[in-house]
Amino acid sequence: MIKYLAFEYQSLFSFLNIFSYITFRAGASILTGLFFSLIFGNYIINKLSNVQPTGQPIRDDGPESHIIAKKGTPTMGGLLIILSVFVSTIIWADLQNIFIWILLSTILIFGSIGFADDYSKIKSNTSKGISSKIRIIFQIIFSFFITYLILINLDPSISKSMTFPFFKNLIIDFGIFYFLISIFIIIGSANAVNLTDGLDGLAIVPVMIVAMSFAFIAYVSGNIVFSNYLLIQYIPGTGELAVFCGSLIGAALGFLWFNAPPAKVFMGDTGSLALGGSLGSVAIICKHEILLAIIGGLFVLETLSVVIQVFIFKMTGKRVFLMAPLHHHFEKKGWPESTIVIRFWIITIVLALIGLATLRIR
Repeated sequence: MIKYLAFEYQSLFSFLNIFSYITFRAGASILTGLFFSLIFGNYIINKLSNVQPTGQPIRDDGPESHIIAKKGTPTMGGLLIILSVFVSTIIWADLQNIFIWILLSTILIFGSIGFADDYSKIKSNTSKGISSKIRIIFQIIFSFFITYLILINLDPSISKSMTFPFFKNLIIDFGIFYFLISIFIIIGSANAVNLTDGLDGLAIVPVMIVAMSFAFIAYVSGNIVFSNYLLIQYIPGTGELAVFCGSLIGAALGFLWFNAPPAKVFMGDTGSLALGGSLGSVAIICKHEILLAIIGGLFVLETLSVVIQVFIFKMTGKRVFLMAPLHHHFEKKGWPESTIVIRFWIITIVLALIGLATLRIR
């Protein structure tokens, strides 16, 4: 919106030209998302507390410390994140860019699925929300719709292809099967962030780090000079995704202010599914799907721990981990919550550096 207004009057005021720069608007979107969260955070949290007298239901089989320390904390804090992202993106992004509307639709759709799940938990006062089968069915339907919109707006020569890190010429066109891959990436990303969101601040900082990484990736992918220099695919229009990623970073920073231990609010499925789904969509638009698995490797590890735990238990009746997802395993081993969270943040930073390094090592 600001870009459009600035364009209308930049002939009269030359300084308005600064609003045409993606880097400036990306930085502004970070600050806007942050300040919106800080200004309206307490108001939204108080409203959530009023409609959730007992807070988010805590798993009975979880660590004992959770049942005591986290009891009464409201959930659905993802609403604050989604609102912050919407406000910041609408203000600073180029609203003529179709990818921006696809991403806003993604965060709203997956946030709505998460909201329905959180509401079901609160209403029934149990940690079990809507049926996992129903949730997955809706995720598949909407992921197909999102994938279709992305593919018809990308260059047909690259829309169904994937590039591989470390190899400059290894590009595979999957044809119609790319639909299945894309759906898997969006759903997998959404649920991976959801599984990671189990400790105060554990998921939101890795989300920020991944968003920062893809803000850079989106910017260089949408710039023909930088993309040629780094030997990556040039994708017109993706530079604007840096503004959307900036709004994610700002909203996440603001939410962390209230989610830092001891958390005043949980993001719930409302936030985790929305954030994960949107990050998966960004990776698909930028054609760096595999980099998402590297940079977001923490989310992959958390998901694999659950898959391994369930598979081995069904096959042998034994458990590999004391409890899954992985962060609960370390809790059961006696690690303090803050130690787990900070060490997992460090892992994400290292993985982000490795992922970004692959852009040049080709």
